[in-house]
Amino acid sequence: MRIAMLAPISWRTPPRHYGPWELVTSLLTEALVARGIDVTLFATRDSLTAGTLAGVCPAPYSEDPTIDAKVWEMLHVAHVFERAGEFDLIHNQADFVPLAFSRLVATPVVTTIHGFSSARILPAFKAYEDRVHYVAISDADRSPELRYAATIHHGIRLQDFPFDPQGSDDLLFFGRIHPDKGAAEAIAVGHRTGRRLVMAGIVQDQGYHDRQVAPALDGRSVVYRGPLGGTDRTDTLGAARALLHLVNFDEPFGLSVVEALACGTPVIASNRGSMPELIDHGVTGFLVDSVDEAVAAIGRIGEIDRAACRAAVAARFTVDRMADRYLALYRSILG
Repeated sequence: MRIAMLAPISWRTPPRHYGPWELVTSLLTEALVARGIDVTLFATRDSLTAGTLAGVCPAPYSEDPTIDAKVWEMLHVAHVFERAGEFDLIHNQADFVPLAFSRLVATPVVTTIHGFSSARILPAFKAYEDRVHYVAISDADRSPELRYAATIHHGIRLQDFPFDPQGSDDLLFFGRIHPDKGAAEAIAVGHRTGRRLVMAGIVQDQGYHDRQVAPALDGRSVVYRGPLGGTDRTDTLGAARALLHLVNFDEPFGLSVVEALACGTPVIASNRGSMPELIDHGVTGFLVDSVDEAVAAIGRIGEIDRAACRAAVAARFTVDRMADRYLALYRSILG
């Protein structure tokens, strides 16, 4: 089986710190290669893989301001489709633009839909649902207007996330600094519970950061560590009393939630989007509908067994489970 894996080019694959789509693309690619599958990864030229790397874009456009996103995305997507005859299947992880190329080739196309940036992009997916096999990353993120081949949850390499049986007294916010991700709500919970809040992630909305986050950053009760990668990332995820994921949108998946659970850190999350699929209420964390409920949940966090958090990820959200399900889908498509 020869697979062309089409990554986004916003960040390197795998990302240096932030880049969830690129991270999942890398995890799946490496797991398939480890199973003996012939995978060519189409990604930025600075990307890393044990498979075959094919790149035209010299660097990620979110890291290099000289890279024009629209120009290089078109060159990048065209590159894989011009070579379509070399592969048994193309797996698109790069949103809706590649769909427009799908009828120009005979090679089957799978597209993982990593969430919808807006309802306005739905017509692009609808137009190609008879040609492309769509995968949802959670049942919650399925559009009722589209036909899907499967729902496949993301998986992580459990061995990359050391288990911390103790944690600390700190609360953790880990994600984009953006209204969607509930940074201001996390700060409010920290203040009301008297616990230190550690914050990590890229600033995606500078105005929101300046208004809602920066005034609270005193280096004592609220600490911002910026985007974290490597051991800094995993150590921070494990060294918390709880992760606060008080999102203000319907989260398509939530990799940081699964990563925190893998380290043993319970999660207090808004009861919306994919959160009920990731968190077992009262077992691996708490699903809440307000800041008041989140504050109350902090008082109950001692009820959560940190070992049970890791066990839930081992049972449901490993990269092996994800790879097995994608391989089964590929084989069903190829007959």
